[in-house]
Amino acid sequence: MTTVTTKTKGGEFLLKATNAADIFIPEELNEEQRMMRDMTRDFLAHEVIPILDRIDQQEEGLMQKLLDKAGELGLLGTAIPEKYNGFGKDFNTSLLITETVGAGHSFAVALAAHTGIGTLPILYFGNDQQKDKYLAKLATGELKASYCLTEPGSGSDALAAKTKAVLSPDGKHYILNGQKMWITNAGFADVFIVFAQIDGDKFTGFIVEKGPGLTLGNEEHKMGIKGSSTRQVFFSDCKVPAENILGQIGKGHLIAFNILNIGRIKLAAAALGASKRTSTLAIQYAKERNQFKQPIANFGAIQHKLAEQAVQIFACESAMYRAGADIQHSEEMFAAGGKNMEEALLAAAQEFAIECAILKVAGSEVLDYVADEGVQILGGYGFSADYPMDRAYRDSRINRIFEGTNEINRMLTMDMFFKRAMKGELDLMSAVMAVQKELTGIPEFGDEDTALFVAEKKSIANMKKIVLMAGGAAAQKYMDKLANEQEILMNLADVCIYTYMAESVILRVEKLVSMKGEEACKIQIDMARVYLNDALDKSNIAGKNAVNAMADGDMQRMMLMGVKRFTKATPFNTKDARRRIAEALIAANQYAF
Repeated sequence: MTTVTTKTKGGEFLLKATNAADIFIPEELNEEQRMMRDMTRDFLAHEVIPILDRIDQQEEGLMQKLLDKAGELGLLGTAIPEKYNGFGKDFNTSLLITETVGAGHSFAVALAAHTGIGTLPILYFGNDQQKDKYLAKLATGELKASYCLTEPGSGSDALAAKTKAVLSPDGKHYILNGQKMWITNAGFADVFIVFAQIDGDKFTGFIVEKGPGLTLGNEEHKMGIKGSSTRQVFFSDCKVPAENILGQIGKGHLIAFNILNIGRIKLAAAALGASKRTSTLAIQYAKERNQFKQPIANFGAIQHKLAEQAVQIFACESAMYRAGADIQHSEEMFAAGGKNMEEALLAAAQEFAIECAILKVAGSEVLDYVADEGVQILGGYGFSADYPMDRAYRDSRINRIFEGTNEINRMLTMDMFFKRAMKGELDLMSAVMAVQKELTGIPEFGDEDTALFVAEKKSIANMKKIVLMAGGAAAQKYMDKLANEQEILMNLADVCIYTYMAESVILRVEKLVSMKGEEACKIQIDMARVYLNDALDKSNIAGKNAVNAMADGDMQRMMLMGVKRFTKATPFNTKDARRRIAEALIAANQYAF
């Protein structure tokens, strides 16, 4: 697989331009990766998609059997080293498999919970004895895993957990008492990753096996992902061997938060796979459904929807594999510096935690959009439970809550930027000062370079200036009280998201053009330009809202002028571009990029 050639810091995209040659794009997936993707697609097509109704009815033992079959194919061990019966594949390969499985609705949720938050804590934080005992069986599916963090009184505030762990008098066991809720795979899991307080304030992870003292509530009645097992888990004097402490006492937050970094980008991958399948279903229906003596795919309003679904998916995919390759390259560099495999990947995911948070928001909201418009394209049939959009719509909604709500992730995005600046890891101040100087200067005029994407890259550089200008002003005004200004932080995060997505899709297409030529990439060029055109308008609104919330007088007027200047775009006919995109989708009879 092509890897990036220069060291990129997490969050640094806001401060400097990235070269197209230095990013990874999905078109560079190698033959082995494509074969694994095709195998996974075949598994879903033959084993999962035909029985979605049975899965949603939670037929006894069905999900376990599907996970067993997935384990036989190696789908549960993509990221697990070969010595533990896994494939030991690189990070982008695991993203690719997660994306492909993402089209599997409730099955995708069960598999992701098992392979991600259920298995990775042991892989990355377990000692050698714990790895030897559990990983091989988790890789094959002999053991099924679950993750117990949320409690009735602690959701986003995970460290407020009240589940207690008390060391027995003989020092051999911890006695757990407490309650966890919304636990995926709880109904059939053999192994639970559980977080509890030791001595009242030492937040600690444990590996808990199913047995005496652990009981389950009834299956939750959910809006969507009905086939996934979701139950409360109760601990009543549950004895856990002392050697089953995961990581260090009092350091459970390191497990929870680091695993979430990986979980966030993988959620984006799963949402991407679901989006592609939903887009394909919408395209196929639009070709088959006739109104006014012709397929509704012929109508501009439908073509707009089909094209916009594809534009959003394509941009999200571009950003996800860019970040995935950055994480992978960072992992390689940490490993070269002496860290073992587990430490290296954790450090790399933490390095790109900003991008992971951005992608979690972007991926879940792209899927929500695609599913919503899928319902609209099917019309009355979209509202019928006998057609696939009903399940797609309901199942999509949870993703804006999973892995930290989108509101939390938006605020985390900005919080991490500012904290890294305070630590000197990102030179935000110099960039902020440069933008402030530009605002008081005379704008540059002159002939625009008409070469491919020169104007677009200038627009992206300007979008970054909105975050720097408004973010710098907000930090100076509110200082340590900035965290209380959640609306402003979310406005700034939105501009960050639009910027990262727009830059990623432009760079992807630029690299693709270098590989295939401009003529072969006309539709991809259209998609990149449509996304950027709309991202500029959305950034204008978010930027104005942030400025108006914190400034007045001359400062307000100057910053609003800056927002207007920084979101100025070359006129572009998005209607015709979307029609060309829709034509390509309709001809392919599927999401085709």
